[in-house]
Amino acid sequence: MTKRTEWAATEIEQLKSEGRYIPIRTIESAQGAHVTIEGKSMLNLCSNNYLGLANHPEVVKAALRAIEEFGVGAGAVRSIAGTNTLHMKVEKKLAEFKNMDSSIVFQGGLLANSGTIPVMVGKEDIVFSEELNHASIIDGVRLSSAKRSMYRHLDMEDLESKLKENRKEGKKAMIISDGVFSMDGDIAPLDRITELGEKYDAMIYVDDAHGEGVLGSHGRGIVDHFHLHDRVDLEMGTFSKALGTMGGFSAGSKSLIDLLHQRARPFLFSSALNPGDTAAVLKSLEILERDDSLVKKLWKNSTSLKKGLEDAGFNTGSSKTPITPVMVGDEKKTLELSSTLYKEGVFASPIVFPTVAKGSARIRLMPSAVHSSEDISTAIEKFTSIGKKIGVI
Repeated sequence: MTKRTEWAATEIEQLKSEGRYIPIRTIESAQGAHVTIEGKSMLNLCSNNYLGLANHPEVVKAALRAIEEFGVGAGAVRSIAGTNTLHMKVEKKLAEFKNMDSSIVFQGGLLANSGTIPVMVGKEDIVFSEELNHASIIDGVRLSSAKRSMYRHLDMEDLESKLKENRKEGKKAMIISDGVFSMDGDIAPLDRITELGEKYDAMIYVDDAHGEGVLGSHGRGIVDHFHLHDRVDLEMGTFSKALGTMGGFSAGSKSLIDLLHQRARPFLFSSALNPGDTAAVLKSLEILERDDSLVKKLWKNSTSLKKGLEDAGFNTGSSKTPITPVMVGDEKKTLELSSTLYKEGVFASPIVFPTVAKGSARIRLMPSAVHSSEDISTAIEKFTSIGKKIGVI
């Protein structure tokens, strides 16, 4: 380390003193209800692997077959020589699954947002953005150079007020929101957002990263949940959560998706999604289409976990989805709860500022379809005993 970068060590020490330094654990096994860390089996309660598809036998086999046929890399960007038949199949399947005209696959959810938003709006336009939108949405809006108007979380009166006040500032306008908010687990009122978009001539863009595989029929997401097909302009999502693999997508009209093929920078300037990942996505979608038992099991486990924690005296916030925030508030107490749980065989990572606002530190639990009822009971028991011991309940 040179003297020019000594400031980094100072900042690390400050994070530690403030209780905001998060230990990054190394997992030594496949993702599942239990994982191995430091040679020890841990109850895994913080993975986004909602349906257990990250290690589903059919998904693994599909990825292996694709690697044997197509190799490990796509070899180029999609627009030059990187598009293979798997990309075309998964984009067709996605459009059908989402009841959209067309779709485009990106290398990740963050890249889907940063690539799509600047194509839909530019410096002559205006974006009405939810105040708790994901960082990738914020980055995408910044890249677009569009004017920005932020409305309060879930507050449709505030959104309409902002639309009345600022809509004329943009040639085109777009309302953009997460579908499910990843830190609190609450759901955007997409039905009201859509009504306001239609009233004020603003496109509707929803990031459904945490809604896929969770909401709607067979996990089709928030648009299906609210029965808003043909009324939402752009549905963006990710494959790295409920679908268990890697990548992201945008779905919308044929002309809009075709324009993304021509202008979206991650599509044009970064190598395509690898064959194994693409085939895994395709198989995960096929599994969801044929059977909704995993979605039902996810919700059953979620309901049991929330009830058990709330009965014990924990505050699980305003979540309406399987995302289960255990609200602590104090950052050092949150780290203590997490580290003590870890010693007791429960892997539950802390969430502190700047991921969430100061004073709202929490442990965000993510139950899955592959947790057993015994796993859920163990989680409740451990949280209760340790919570009482360290004085958070």
